[in-house]
Amino acid sequence: MILVTGGAGFIGANFVLDWLAQSDEAVVNLDKLTYAGNPETLASLKGNPKHVFVQGDIGDSALLDRLLAEHKPRAIVNFAAESHVDRSIHGPEDFVQTNVLGTFRLLESVRGHWAALPADQKAAFRFLHVSTDEVYGSLSATDPAFKEDNKYEPNSPYSASKAASDHLVRAWHHTYGLPVLTTNCSNNYGPFHFPEKLIPLMIVNALEGKPLPVYGDGMQVRDWLYVKDHCSAIRRVLEAGRLGETYNVGGWNEKPNIEIVNTVCALLDELRPKAGGKSYREQITYVTDRPGHDRRYAIDARKIEKELGWKPADTFDTGIRKTVEWYLANGEWVRNVQSGAYREWLEKHYETQPTLPETFLAERGNGPPQERDWS
Repeated sequence: MILVTGGAGFIGANFVLDWLAQSDEAVVNLDKLTYAGNPETLASLKGNPKHVFVQGDIGDSALLDRLLAEHKPRAIVNFAAESHVDRSIHGPEDFVQTNVLGTFRLLESVRGHWAALPADQKAAFRFLHVSTDEVYGSLSATDPAFKEDNKYEPNSPYSASKAASDHLVRAWHHTYGLPVLTTNCSNNYGPFHFPEKLIPLMIVNALEGKPLPVYGDGMQVRDWLYVKDHCSAIRRVLEAGRLGETYNVGGWNEKPNIEIVNTVCALLDELRPKAGGKSYREQITYVTDRPGHDRRYAIDARKIEKELGWKPADTFDTGIRKTVEWYLANGEWVRNVQSGAYREWLEKHYETQPTLPETFLAERGNGPPQERDWS
């Protein structure tokens, strides 16, 4: 059995779904179910005895200790994080609480569990921490892509809190011997992505006839990684990664935001054409850039390919087409996320009512574009 934290979020849920589709090994899935943790994403696992869902916080040491003692996982995969840059600008404390203090408490509970294991289980145990390329800061147009030994230069409260969590994980390995692995990924996209991020937002707004807001000049460059490829990389690192090492995971797809938006519009023009033959590109609107917006991220993923034989299976062309097709085929999932219906489902099935950030109510409707995160 493995324990996955943050397994109802975008990347974590895709990982859980893919894991259980490819393995007989059970998953304990711990998720706080904040606004972006959606249990509907896991609906296909209902009744599956190999999926044990627990609503809870990685900062809850008593809960962590109980889960570790009860289920005795052989590995932890930590996706749990606050991960929205704009939200971190408007409310950084939540990011420090979850990404820094939460990671600390998770590490401490896991350290106690690991230290008490028999020698053979102790040697086989792994803690895999999932992080981001944003910890490295911003690149110019001519800078080489981020390597694992790049110095950390975080520029937002979000990336600073993730950098702090990465340092804690490293320290728990070097100080206490905890068998850790860290992955730093580029921008993910794919099914079940919460529709405030660039690609799903463009799809949803385009179909609803709303403006397609692009920050600044739209020339911010990101490396794009199809989420299923990211999941396969994590599985490979968990299986064969060298203890204490960091592996950068990228898609080898550097593209400016405006090119992403134009590609989405072209696919929608093809797959869901407008009446009258107009293009969705006509809905593109440029909005004021956000504070401290990093100009370029790029991942050098040669280390994971050389050491572990991993490279992405999807190109951007194949991944973005599958993504647009998924959103066109899953309108109900999108509508439920937008309407808040999934929270009603959550209350019914898990007898809870998670805190709803005040900003979400504005962002869910027609709130000002500068309060959202398109990247």
